[in-house]
Amino acid sequence: QKQLVESGGGSVQPGGSLRLSCTASGFGLDVYAVGWFRQGSGADRERVACISSHEGATDYRNFVKGRFTISRDNAKNTLYLQMNSLKPDDTAVYSCAVVGTSWRGQGTQVTVSS
Repeated sequence: QKQLVESGGGSVQPGGSLRLSCTASGFGLDVYAVGWFRQGSGADRERVACISSHEGATDYRNFVKGRFTISRDNAKNTLYLQMNSLKPDDTAVYSCAVVGTSWRGQGTQVTVSS
């Protein structure tokens, strides 16, 4: 059974940092392009960052460039999202997904508030 489980969300003040993790089971993350997505309250789901299979090329949306870093540990079959300089607008449920498929996790809540 293919499964993705996120962790690491929480509440932080503006300017703070969090690191999200997404652990896969039932398949290897390294052979797929995978990414992080988010959905704020009343908003559409949007892509945040992606990383390609094998070469590990990364792509970021403009609103997180320079602040977020996506990475992958193939030995742990885990995807990460390091989020720095967090803003209130980053508040959302963050989930990981395999690009081009319906495989995605349930998500983890990130709240940025003073």
